[in-house]
Amino acid sequence: MTPRNVQQLFDLTGKTALITGGSRGLGLQMAHALGEAGARVMLSSRKADDLEEATAELQAAGIDARWIAADCGKEEDTRRLATQTLERMGAIDILVNNAGASWGSPAESHPVEAWDKVMNLNVRGYFILAQQVANSYMIPKKAGRIINIASIAGLNGNPPAMQTLAYNTSKTAVIGFTRTLAAEWGRYGINVNAICPGFFMTKMAAGLIKSMGEQEMAARAPLGRLGDEEDLKGITLLYASDAGKHITGQWLAVDGGVSVVLGA
Repeated sequence: MTPRNVQQLFDLTGKTALITGGSRGLGLQMAHALGEAGARVMLSSRKADDLEEATAELQAAGIDARWIAADCGKEEDTRRLATQTLERMGAIDILVNNAGASWGSPAESHPVEAWDKVMNLNVRGYFILAQQVANSYMIPKKAGRIINIASIAGLNGNPPAMQTLAYNTSKTAVIGFTRTLAAEWGRYGINVNAICPGFFMTKMAAGLIKSMGEQEMAARAPLGRLGDEEDLKGITLLYASDAGKHITGQWLAVDGGVSVVLGA
């Protein structure tokens, strides 16, 4: 085989990507990355209004984008999302498990229902969607890319003020899920990898960043800043494309070096 050039390796023309939690923040940033590389994109999140706005933004950038509203904390919605995406798009070559929730509460008084809500969306939903997409499309095709969004919160404990036990635990679980799934599904030609973002100015993180101070949070990183609207694009495209075809079972922190300082 003649080796491909870099542009060819990163080209996603003809591929279809499903991104959960894709209507804003990191999910929308990753949707731009995949669409700019040529992929067709299906966005999903709970709110139709947000999805319509995000899809219009992608389409204005020349990306073939569509949407399906679904709550990936609910099994019936998660299964419907996979089925309808395959019906409408005919393929799911790239799955980005990004939908997530957090809950701030001291461990000693953390509500069980809050724990269940976070775990159902951040871990159980990832499993259900990955399993259905793999069984319905990737395993028969003997090819696929699954990208799970974990967090640097899954690499270490928190300062006491952060109090996000369920979220941190769920993201640690996502890393283990990623590595184990990669080991099992490599024989089907499916690459499974994780991204561990640090602090980005997203809606989910905005409250925490505001309470701790944006400048203080940025100062925690050796690079001295928070993540921006471009910082997940490169790793997402690497994991999704043939440029990363020999990478599986791995996680990468995209955090400006925060996890280095914390000793992850």
